[in-house]
Amino acid sequence: MTTKKIIPHLSFWQIWNMNVGFFGIQYSFGLQQTAVNPIYTFLGAHAEQLPILNLAGPITGLLIQPLIGAISDKTWSPKWGRRKPFFLLGAIFCSIALFLFPFSSAIWMAVGLLWILDAANNTAMEPYRAFIADKLPHEQQTFGFQMQSLFVGAGITLANLSLFIFQKYLGGNASGGGIPVWVYYSFFLGSFCSIASVVWSVYKTPEIPPSDEELEELRKSKEESHFFTPFIEIFSAIRDMPKLLWQLALVYMFQWYALFCYWQFITPMLKWSLYGISENDEQKAGKIIALAKSGVSVAEKDMSWAKNVLHMVEVAVGQTGLMNGSYNIITMISALLLVPFAKKFTSKNTYIFCLCITGLGIMTLPFIKNEYLILLPMVALGIGWASMMGLPYSMVSPSIPPKKRGIYMGVINMMIVIPMLLQTVSFGFIYKTFLDDNPSSVIILTGLLFLLAGACVMLMKPKARNK
Repeated sequence: MTTKKIIPHLSFWQIWNMNVGFFGIQYSFGLQQTAVNPIYTFLGAHAEQLPILNLAGPITGLLIQPLIGAISDKTWSPKWGRRKPFFLLGAIFCSIALFLFPFSSAIWMAVGLLWILDAANNTAMEPYRAFIADKLPHEQQTFGFQMQSLFVGAGITLANLSLFIFQKYLGGNASGGGIPVWVYYSFFLGSFCSIASVVWSVYKTPEIPPSDEELEELRKSKEESHFFTPFIEIFSAIRDMPKLLWQLALVYMFQWYALFCYWQFITPMLKWSLYGISENDEQKAGKIIALAKSGVSVAEKDMSWAKNVLHMVEVAVGQTGLMNGSYNIITMISALLLVPFAKKFTSKNTYIFCLCITGLGIMTLPFIKNEYLILLPMVALGIGWASMMGLPYSMVSPSIPPKKRGIYMGVINMMIVIPMLLQTVSFGFIYKTFLDDNPSSVIILTGLLFLLAGACVMLMKPKARNK
């Protein structure tokens, strides 16, 4: 006698509860977007070093997400489930790394903690994506993935606005270090959110037990598996990957290369375009402050100039937090609103439109000299970010074999991290050689890459699903 696996429709609040954990994961991601690179500069890093210092994200994503996805496909615990153990474990280590991060006393310490943080985030991320596909019938998956986009926006919004608010009202330097004290509070808040939100989803959302046939397959695969089995399954999945996923890989090559450029260089752009602070000014000011702290006599005029420069650098970090927080507020608002548009105009056409307005909006940023008007292009970026976090997954989900959801969600993440990896190893050279160390040129290039990504979506032919 066998039992048939039934995937029931879920209510709005059931889908809400199952996605709450994405809030904490994305708070951490928001801090990585906005705060990690400024922390590197507070600790003495140069702008051209930022891409290579961010190598942790691409490497851990490339190795961990598909591996965890493959393992979770073959996992079942009557008590803990299939996917939940992985994003709970990831949240625990993410929380620890976030708490320790602002105590970094040197670049090497910050880099090491970023590796731990990224490994933890990647342990949680793709099992969570597979969790949504496991729990929802096809006709609810677009809504489920866009609900994830809502929590992506909420988590990153709080992370970025916390930087802006804490910088504005709790400004000041941490004693004995270069990292401002207000940065500590943002990371402490993230440490709490990371674990608390995931525990909520784990507690509130049961997983669907495997059918009798699936349990038998899991038992057999466990008996036949060995150390290399997950790696073999990953390579097999890539070999047999549906054509639609290869087309998505081309889109992601431009989209995620562009996003990494934006996150790394938006603060350097703001320092110059809004506040007139060049990297040379910042480095010179840092040396003056360091000399004064070491007991060397510094002219009062030079000291005043240096303090003002470093203050404006902190203001630029806060402005970045405000801008990134703004576009993530728009993400929260637009995430679910995109669902009816996707149903009416198709997910493909909606995605193309969102990528194109994102590219055009970003290209205007270097030319806006007002700290309030510069928030307007964030509307376009927020709509684009909402589409990026949900629509590609709903487009390809019908083409993914249900038994290999974890693996293929990990493979999709490989499509994200490979462009990031290419960016980290190539862009320092590109920045110095072709862009004349000009962060404004980077942002314009970012917009062009988004337009190319939108053009590549036109090549995709997803299966028809919702009407």
